[in-house]
Amino acid sequence: MRRMLAAFTLTFAVLSAGVVQAKTVAVTAARLLDVTTGKYVEQPVVLITDGRITAVGPQGSVTIPADAERVDLPGQTLLPGLIDMHVHLDSNPKYGGYSGLRFTDSFWAVVGVPNAAATLNAGFTTVRNVGADRYNDVALMEAISEGLIPGPRIVPAGYALGATGGHCDSTYFPPSVDLTSPGVFDGPEEARKMVRKMKKYGARVIKICATGGVFSNDAVGVQQLTVEEIKAIVDEAHMDGMKVAAHAHGPEGIRAAILGGVDTIEHASLVDDEGIRLAVKAGAYFGMDIYNTDYTQAEGRANGVRESEIKKDADIGEAQRQNFCKSVKAGVKQVYATDAGIYPHGWNAKQFAIMVRYCATPLQAIQAATVNAAAALGQSGDVGQVAIGRYGDLIGVQGDPLADVTVLERVTFVMKGGEVVKR
Repeated sequence: MRRMLAAFTLTFAVLSAGVVQAKTVAVTAARLLDVTTGKYVEQPVVLITDGRITAVGPQGSVTIPADAERVDLPGQTLLPGLIDMHVHLDSNPKYGGYSGLRFTDSFWAVVGVPNAAATLNAGFTTVRNVGADRYNDVALMEAISEGLIPGPRIVPAGYALGATGGHCDSTYFPPSVDLTSPGVFDGPEEARKMVRKMKKYGARVIKICATGGVFSNDAVGVQQLTVEEIKAIVDEAHMDGMKVAAHAHGPEGIRAAILGGVDTIEHASLVDDEGIRLAVKAGAYFGMDIYNTDYTQAEGRANGVRESEIKKDADIGEAQRQNFCKSVKAGVKQVYATDAGIYPHGWNAKQFAIMVRYCATPLQAIQAATVNAAAALGQSGDVGQVAIGRYGDLIGVQGDPLADVTVLERVTFVMKGGEVVKR
């Protein structure tokens, strides 16, 4: 009885200490954008307790506890933390083509550390890292979660998966350099096993290469996976509660990916009318990286990008933008996906203006980086809105992003989980 009483007393003390130590932060600003409606809440108060939002409303409607930490942002507009659905944090665009081979393998994990910090400071509090060598994205996720380094919430993929000799394989070398990506498979059963392997080593999303690409030795649009292989991957991933993202430039590969049941189509550069129709019917999301061509064409050669890749990028750049416009008008669900790493990390918000130039409204572009992205991640209850129960992930800007979406390129305040990151 004495031992039971002691255990009860200790448990009560711990619980009581937890209640006493709960941290509450009250954030006020000039206005808050409700990204679900496009309407502003004037003079808002956002209460965050232990990293989660507990109350939101105009000043006077929300009682601020006397012991709450105050964060007052006069003149600023609040939005939820932004989400980039396609980044490569362990990549640096300065090292293109073969130039990166002069570094040791573990160099790239270290490269991810400043990239993660730059991304967070740009207002992107959640990212999906769709492909990294040596599980560098899993390592970054773990280090950030442990509080060892600053960075966004990361949904890692581990290795991108693809066919032998395809875009996700290592195709830069002759046979004498026998190098095959650890993510290579051939056939549905090998595909299933590869999904299990990625899950085993920390992946939280599966990335596949359904077509060729720009930065590899293949035709950018050629289909590289069968519908049967894609279905096997999707079935295995969904059984494990993971989403599937498909790199797909060409129309045949896009259609195969949608028919195979993938959740998001990455790039979708050369999508045709049938692919758009199938995406609308299936409810698949497009993540179209329509900014980075500007950077690659301006800086790629100086960074060592091969001439064949420069040409492929130029050939599909404008077509991708026009197809983005077509897909927006047709009602395809869009997520914000930049392929950061092809251009410098921290520049993520530059794509908003390109989306607006090519048919999206400012609100549609912002929704792609908030509510749409959260839904595509399966994390609508955690991120993507300033609403009760979500993480206390907030950004602040000067100005009206619905009138001038480029203000999102100049984020003045960042909060992640109730902790101020940038002010």
